[in-house]
Amino acid sequence: MRKLFAVPIAFLALLTCELSFSQGYQVNFQGQKQQGMGLAGTAIFMDGSSLFFNPGSVAFSNEYSINLAVTPISGNTLFTDSTTGQGYRSNSPVGTPFSAYGLFQLKDHAKLKLGLAAYTPFGSTITYEDNWIGRFALTKLQLQAIFIQPTISYRIADVIGIGAGFVMSTGNVILEKDIPVQYGNGDFASVSLSGSAMGFGYNLGIHYDLTKKLSIGLNYRSEIQMSVDDGSATFEVPEGLDENFPDGTFSGSLPLPKVLTLGIAYRPTEQLTFVLDINRVGWKAYDTLAFDYEVNTSSLEDTKSPRMYESTFAFRGGGSYTFTNNLCLRMGGGFGFSPVQNGYITPETPDNDRGYITVGLGYEFGSHFSMDATFYYTQMTRTGHNTETGLSGTFETKAIAGGIGLIYKW
Repeated sequence: MRKLFAVPIAFLALLTCELSFSQGYQVNFQGQKQQGMGLAGTAIFMDGSSLFFNPGSVAFSNEYSINLAVTPISGNTLFTDSTTGQGYRSNSPVGTPFSAYGLFQLKDHAKLKLGLAAYTPFGSTITYEDNWIGRFALTKLQLQAIFIQPTISYRIADVIGIGAGFVMSTGNVILEKDIPVQYGNGDFASVSLSGSAMGFGYNLGIHYDLTKKLSIGLNYRSEIQMSVDDGSATFEVPEGLDENFPDGTFSGSLPLPKVLTLGIAYRPTEQLTFVLDINRVGWKAYDTLAFDYEVNTSSLEDTKSPRMYESTFAFRGGGSYTFTNNLCLRMGGGFGFSPVQNGYITPETPDNDRGYITVGLGYEFGSHFSMDATFYYTQMTRTGHNTETGLSGTFETKAIAGGIGLIYKW
């Protein structure tokens, strides 16, 4: 009997694939204004979304506000097998990551600001067509996750603000794949994996106005260990093989990498703003993915799968121009290096170095209510193989996202 070495190999990687639209499984769709300017905004206070990008800049807020946003994402991947030349396409419905922010201040403590953030950096559904060549790695994924971050910020001087947020992350995932065991009619056996993961971390930031026109920001988001305990594995196998593939539980963990961001903002005029962010992402922490089953058999063993990610840089930038007191136009883009080395490419993260472009529009309806809208586009091609599964070929991925956000302040 062939051993089932890699039933859950993709499970936790998928728990953090972040829609596969950025480097590794990281994405930054946490603020509509920042999205319009190339996903950058660490060195300037924008709105409640600065709770994510830099808690230190929140110290310069002078408002109570509620911020709600959603960014529907549509993407698909075409895989072309290097041996046969046959193509297989994913069929992925639209994902809808959202964010919600609240900013508050105490009447007797003008320098102290409080905030609460909830955002979904992960959330996707991907399905590959029947009988695709990588079906033993993945056939279907449904993923949901949410981060909750209470935050405190303080302006220690007229030009300096600091902030800190506690992050609680929780997620749920269902993964389906075929098993290289066949029924009498030629159909393959399958497994469904499901579970919940939880982890904790923190988000720190400092903001400094060098001049009235130039500011810098530094943000550090800690590594978070996402742990799955008592995950459920359900097998559909031919009669007589139940003892080889028993239903049961498993456990495992995966690091979400630390991210250090240096941001610069320059405002040459009252109407014009430029921003630049440089990200250093600690992907090196993701070197191995290990799983422990409740019950082991000759066909179902604990797994230890190499990932060997590399730490990388990403560069994001853009600008905004305010035409009137009500209307603002934003544009931007960026480029990031992939942490995925050749030999470790998987269907859930067929990542590569890539660039992207964004545009955005903001409009204020009076002094209390405003709306922001954005558009994002990226594409990439990656040719390579996976030394563990033997899957070899070219992944071509395209993705578009259109976001909208509403803000009420008082």
